[in-house]
Amino acid sequence: MQIPIIPAAIPDDAPAVVRDIQHYMRPGLLQLPSLPPLSLYVHLPWCLKKCPYCDFNSHEFRAGGAGAEVPKQRYIDALMADLEAALPLIWGRPVHSIFIGGGTPSLFSPASIDRLLGDIRARLRLEPDCEITMEANPGTFEKDRFRAYRSAGVTRLSVGVQSFNDGHLKALGRVHDRAQALAAVQEAAQAFDTFNLDIMYALPGQTLPDLEQDLQTALAFAPPHISIYHLTIEPNTYFAKFPPSVPEDDQAYAMLDRITELTAQSGMARYEVSAYARPGHQCFHNTNYWQFGDYLGIGAGAHSKLSFAHRVVRQVRFRDPARYMAQALAGHAVAQDEDVRRTDLPFEYMLNALRLREGFALQDFMSRTGLPLTAIAKGLDAAERKGLIQRDTVRVWPTERGFDFLSDLQELFLGE
Repeated sequence: MQIPIIPAAIPDDAPAVVRDIQHYMRPGLLQLPSLPPLSLYVHLPWCLKKCPYCDFNSHEFRAGGAGAEVPKQRYIDALMADLEAALPLIWGRPVHSIFIGGGTPSLFSPASIDRLLGDIRARLRLEPDCEITMEANPGTFEKDRFRAYRSAGVTRLSVGVQSFNDGHLKALGRVHDRAQALAAVQEAAQAFDTFNLDIMYALPGQTLPDLEQDLQTALAFAPPHISIYHLTIEPNTYFAKFPPSVPEDDQAYAMLDRITELTAQSGMARYEVSAYARPGHQCFHNTNYWQFGDYLGIGAGAHSKLSFAHRVVRQVRFRDPARYMAQALAGHAVAQDEDVRRTDLPFEYMLNALRLREGFALQDFMSRTGLPLTAIAKGLDAAERKGLIQRDTVRVWPTERGFDFLSDLQELFLGE
């Protein structure tokens, strides 16, 4: 689509949203010929329990605790106020995907999700095939609840299983057990044409046979998509303060090799570093992130990346749910708003695009950053010499070695 032209002469007494548009459309160093696809991310920040490895913006909710009732309706009101304030920045652009993440979105009832999606549809133009993903955890699972989410408009469920081993689930601080995980996945398979299972590996005390058992259990349900993540000890988490004993790197690499082997035998392709899918079931929403598409994030702590004619902008909403609701309802949900520096764009683009097995088109780099190919020429030459990428006149893609040493590959584009 062509970038809309905003008149330069906007009076000083114009409404604030109009002045905001003028601010974003002012002259700059970049020249973006078109806008990328747009996605919407909705953050629902509450969980039954904070997992010891989690560094996401999630907040523990305990039913029955003093003042612990999740203010679902007020939060949805705040989300809609947040969205309405952001509409002038994305006006006229269709939304290709919605991702409802958390936290644990399945703490919200199907009726609440139905209201949320209805309110979004009233404000945004969704593509007819818009992918609408919602995260759900087995610990919040009730029979027929997943079917009700589908009736509310969710088209794709992402089930946070992590493991089917009771011992490993306990070590991860999960609120569900193996039996609940099996029941939730079975219900997801029956209720949705496409769904995802989140699995983790290199867990405390996990062996290669343990990992194989987890994966074989997952694959027995013939999931269209699996996201498989190496357990990472993140700063400011319980595990960072009290590190568990996890498998050595060599053992973790062996686990990853086995994951890739078993998924391939089941007809799944590794299309992204941590994602495996059957044909036609790649996650559009996540792929749009990796292809440096745009996304508007609403909700406590949500991040946005938005493109304009002469700049790429990142925003962050207020993190604390109570403060977020107050600020959003007052029309000021954004805590941080800044242009991505021209010198940072090559690294930001490559940090995402090189996660994909198919890599990226050279034309897409230019159209989504507004930069010439010379901005990444030095890094591409170095990566090719090291055997980390292959390329032709149209595309660049990581080699097997590049996939295995992705951080080393991405670092080549720092400070270009």
